[in-house]
This record gives sequence, C-alpha cells and structure tokens, in this order.
Amino acid sequence: MALGTAVLTAAGLLAVGVPQEAQAAAACPGRKVRTLPFSTGSVLVYKRGGYVCAVTVPEKAGKKRQMSVSVQARGGRPVVDSGRYAYRAGPVTVHAGKRCVWVKGTVSRGSVSSGWILC
Repeated sequence: MALGTAVLTAAGLLAVGVPQEAQAAAACPGRKVRTLPFSTGSVLVYKRGGYVCAVTVPEKAGKKRQMSVSVQARGGRPVVDSGRYAYRAGPVTVHAGKRCVWVKGTVSRGSVSSGWILC
C-alpha cells in the first residue's frame, strides 16, 4: 500500500513538473521550427511535411486567462483557437505546403504577430 502511494505521489509530481513546452510538443506533431516570445507567453511553431501547427503557452500556467493562437497559410483563411485557458491555446494546424504562414498569439494583453515566415 505504501509503495503504491509513493508511486502515485511521484507520478503526480512529474505531471506537475512538466514544462509548458513539453506539453505543447505533445499537442503538435513534427519538429519545432520557431519560438515567438512575447511579454506574457510564447507561441511555439511546429512543422511536419506540408503542415504547420502552433500553440500559445502562457509565461505562468495554471490560471485561466484569455488566450489565442492562429495560423494562416498565404492565400488561405486563418485557423484560430481563442478562449479562456489555464495551460495553452491550440493546437491549430494548417496545410501550408511550401507557402508562407502568418502566426499570431495572445495571452491576456500581451501578443505576438510573426509576419510571413517559413517561406
């Protein structure tokens, strides 16, 4: 019984200690190609094949606040996830092929906008 409790406690500590970036990596397939930092968080951008995926993570997780993330392939419409989240907004994914993408993210009043990237 004591051993089971110890294992569960250790597992709980590992889950709490997982950095935001690791959680974002689990949400988006592929390799990380950009980190777009801003005052209240970061947007992490991943690419696999012709697909681009993005996640916004707050500087300090755990408290619900307004967050958003969007990815738009040139010539297409943006794919957006927006709401009140504690840990991340997204993931959002677009098929960009070889086209440039524009990535945006917000956490509370802080934001970032990439301009056309990954061309």
